[in-house]
Amino acid sequence: MSEKGKEKKIFNFSLLRRVFQYAAPYRRKFYISLGLAILLAVVSPIRPWLIQLTINDWVKKGTSAADLLEKTRIIDIVIWITVIQIVLLLVESAFRFYFSFLTSWLGQTVVKDLRVNVYKKVLGLNLSQFDKTPIGTLTTRTINDIEAINDIFSDGLIPIIADLLSIVAVLAFMFVTDWRLTLISLAPFPILIVATWVFKESVNKSFIRVRNAVAALNAFVQEHITGMPVVQAFASEEREFKKFRKINREHRNANIKAIFAYSVFFPVVEIVLAVGTSLLVWWAATHAMQLEGKAAQDLIGKMISFYLCLNLLFRPLRVIADKFNVLQMGMVASERVFKVLDNDDFIKTDGDHAPATVNGKIEFDKVSFAYVDDRYVLKNISFKAEPGETIAIVGHTGSGKTTIISLMNRLYHIQQGAIRIDDVNIEAYRLDALRRNVGVVLQDVFLFSGSVLDNITLRNPEISREQVIAAAKMIDLHDFIMQLPGGYDYNVMERGSTLSLGQRQLLSFIRALLYNPSILILDEATSSVDTESELLIQRAIDKLIAGRTSIVIAHRLSTIRKANKIIVLDKGEIREIGNHEELMKNEGFYFKLHQMQFERQGIGL
Repeated sequence: MSEKGKEKKIFNFSLLRRVFQYAAPYRRKFYISLGLAILLAVVSPIRPWLIQLTINDWVKKGTSAADLLEKTRIIDIVIWITVIQIVLLLVESAFRFYFSFLTSWLGQTVVKDLRVNVYKKVLGLNLSQFDKTPIGTLTTRTINDIEAINDIFSDGLIPIIADLLSIVAVLAFMFVTDWRLTLISLAPFPILIVATWVFKESVNKSFIRVRNAVAALNAFVQEHITGMPVVQAFASEEREFKKFRKINREHRNANIKAIFAYSVFFPVVEIVLAVGTSLLVWWAATHAMQLEGKAAQDLIGKMISFYLCLNLLFRPLRVIADKFNVLQMGMVASERVFKVLDNDDFIKTDGDHAPATVNGKIEFDKVSFAYVDDRYVLKNISFKAEPGETIAIVGHTGSGKTTIISLMNRLYHIQQGAIRIDDVNIEAYRLDALRRNVGVVLQDVFLFSGSVLDNITLRNPEISREQVIAAAKMIDLHDFIMQLPGGYDYNVMERGSTLSLGQRQLLSFIRALLYNPSILILDEATSSVDTESELLIQRAIDKLIAGRTSIVIAHRLSTIRKANKIIVLDKGEIREIGNHEELMKNEGFYFKLHQMQFERQGIGL
């Protein structure tokens, strides 16, 4: 289906009804805004009517009054009518202000609730969604698209209803006053309808292009700022800059097309208004001589009131097409947002087994897993770890080592087999209870903007500074932190860019220790660090794994000699299981890996 066809299909009442369900808790204000829309529509023709009444019934009486007393009385009445008009104008302005404020308040409140729901949903998505979806796209859904939904309330449906009611009320007044003069004044109206439709379609296409360009810009900028070290290291600045200019040019062109449509449409509206006014004056001038008596006297008042009515008509008509586009784009944005909310690839939290602690027995029973369709990266994996044991997993890159630890934390759901902790399927565990008992130290440690203390506690208010310091001292890392400028209050900046890889690893050990997990997972904890950091990390590991069931993914085989059991993976399958001595005697996969690494180290020396 084409993009255009897709966008037209999206505009449906079921989707609109779903958006307005988020306004249900604020239905009182919603009904007040609808009431104000009706009230403003009723009030719209009153001022033209009062002006017509003043001119036809009182101004002319004043000019023909026989005595001074009568003239004075008529002047007083005219003054009072004028005062009433001023008061009416002020009241109408106050109502319009409150109407505008109320619709914007509704939009922002719905946006707040919707954004909370979307972010909560994003937090619960399976990691596979983040593997397939650019971060910039999810950022656009959570910020830009939801902000567009706000426009459904502030500049969309309710304001459109108010404008349409106002148009109907003014037209009704005009036809009741003089249907012939109304038809003459509105003769160029079909031109405006055609121009409005063309404008709506043109701007709608431009808005779709703008939205797509914004999403592309967000994704590109997010990705390339995050990967800036790689861009600069490979001298790719010029090439990436050209790509950015191309995306940015598309964004500019889409906006310019919309601007062009506005630049053509608004002058057309003014021309149509001028033509309608000219026809009004022409008809009045050509028929004034044919009218007699009161009809001739009332013509001047009608002309002035009709001129005001034309302005009252064309003011909403000038913007109603734009508001329809805003509504349409809000619907497009809501469709994208609801697609995130309706994503069924989320982490299932149906389990209710929630022990305070676990013993640490782990069992993989014929586990097979694929990230995509049936392309399995783990095939029939089975092994056991008794409480307190240390299990090491080794293998070539891409053999499935990291996938195993991701499955233990239920970051992904397996297709076949079962994973048990203390003889209970992990699917039966309450998710927070499972993850509270499984600590993870990843190879690529992610740190957030903030202090060292914040990154260790993850801003958990239940963890005190004293507990953090005690944990750091327990694994001999307190002195390392105190060497940083500001110690525990040192700002690590986004992604921990001011710290080395080894320093980030050390902080992650304290983070894991604080939560005191019964099962500890270490993913390549000593890879790509200097010798000094490796010694600190190795001492921390020895203290961390003491008394805990540990799964260690090792790049350097020298670090896993003490493991109770070593599992050798190759292409997602277990090739060997045993301790270091047993596997070396077998002279199988592990022996070859050990020899290859030893030879590389020998060459390096």
